[in-house]
Amino acid sequence: MSFTPHMPRRIAVLAAAAGLLLAPLTGCGADGTPEASAGAPSPTRSARTEHAPDAPAAPAPTRVVVPSVGVDSTLMRLGLNQDGTVEVPPAEKGMTAGWYAGGAVPGEPGAAVLIGHNSTRFGKAVFHDLHEITEGADITVSDGAGGEAHFTVTGKETVRKDGFPTEKVYGATGERVLRLITCDGDFDAEGHPVDNLIVYATLR
Repeated sequence: MSFTPHMPRRIAVLAAAAGLLLAPLTGCGADGTPEASAGAPSPTRSARTEHAPDAPAAPAPTRVVVPSVGVDSTLMRLGLNQDGTVEVPPAEKGMTAGWYAGGAVPGEPGAAVLIGHNSTRFGKAVFHDLHEITEGADITVSDGAGGEAHFTVTGKETVRKDGFPTEKVYGATGERVLRLITCDGDFDAEGHPVDNLIVYATLR
């Protein structure tokens, strides 16, 4: 099961043309192949809160640990596909989560987004047990410089990919928040899950 969020093609094209950040994730396909994308930030808002021009860039995140559901993964950098959809980790790296670099750095102001597969054609993947996470659980994201950001889970929801809450997940905010996304739910006729699971957390 790979996974993908959905976003209307027209919005994706317009946003990409304007250099905007798109905000979906992938859907889990039975064959482990990334699908389309789902959800795009508003054309006038970005998931990231920009720093002053002379402010040093925060170190990129390198690992995520969620003890309560057995997640301990390095993080790969994810960008945008040519069609403006958000990349997802390749199926052969199903046990590795990814950080969407178009959003905020975890611990910095803005919405930071981590994406991982539920399962792939190779079997169980990094976020397979994410549905078991509970409110109050700890999520730790570390960087290559030795820094750690600790987040507390505030909630989770399962949404239809065709009704992905883009603004809620990727919208600009001055708060320091984290979102974890994977696929969830029943399968469609092509063997792809029809839902996304979204976990919301705030910096402690």
